[in-house]
Amino acid sequence: MEANSSTAATQNHTPYTFLHSLVAGGVAGVVVDIALFPIDTIKTRLQSELGFIRAGGFRGVYKGLAPAAAGSAPTAALFFCSYDSFKRYLSTSTGAINSPYIHMVSASCAEILACLIRVPIEIAKQRRQTIGNTQRTTALQILWRAYKTEGLRRGLYRGYGTTVMREIPFSLIQFPLWEYFKLHWTDVTGIESTPFTVALCGAVAGGIAAGLTTPLDVAKTRIMLAEQGTATKKLNARIVLTSVYRERGISGIFAGFTPRVLWITLGGAFFFGFYDLTLRLLGADTASDKVNA
Repeated sequence: MEANSSTAATQNHTPYTFLHSLVAGGVAGVVVDIALFPIDTIKTRLQSELGFIRAGGFRGVYKGLAPAAAGSAPTAALFFCSYDSFKRYLSTSTGAINSPYIHMVSASCAEILACLIRVPIEIAKQRRQTIGNTQRTTALQILWRAYKTEGLRRGLYRGYGTTVMREIPFSLIQFPLWEYFKLHWTDVTGIESTPFTVALCGAVAGGIAAGLTTPLDVAKTRIMLAEQGTATKKLNARIVLTSVYRERGISGIFAGFTPRVLWITLGGAFFFGFYDLTLRLLGADTASDKVNA
């Protein structure tokens, strides 16, 4: 059955290429960041050590959009190029089709690579989101100051390890769920897969993953926003979360839970939906076709 559906797909679509992932991933990343940026800003301010009001409250919720938009396309493009490449290579090498373990490994490797772009962008974005409205510091100035005063590893890539620690567990949950939901969608619902159904699968998978990994996001945000010379800057995720728990309890550990889940649920819908839609517009095999290829 899989072989027949794969053959039919090949007849109706152009072969999937690296360029398809590059373009589709870039489009999906830009759409998500621009559409849902205010929710991300509110989440970041809720997690800030300054507290929500002092970090900006509901004012200037689009502060930091420029670096996020500039970095979203290459980050998402690099992720999906890596994810799809690893998935196809591992599936071919092992002969395992639709294996959640392959999806986990592929997503983890892709996250490590994507974080090379994501982390500096996150630093610029989150510092812009939490500085006062009277300050006119640009994203480039923030990154240059971080590099000059703290260096490459402790400045531009501060929180890289924590970000990877957040993104890998997130991807270990999200991508196997997304692939599973897509694979069984038609069998369960009797409805043919479309960009909308792919988006719905992405929304559910993203929301579940977001809720479970909120504490890691809190730790990452605290470390990235810490001022030079402060204790938080030098701590790891476990110590930061222990400190947050003593200070604010469970509510502190899960600070920003609601906007984060909302943001990533909506983001998952936009991200995977537009990714699938762009692939179809490009005439490439969709994700389900590629799995069976």
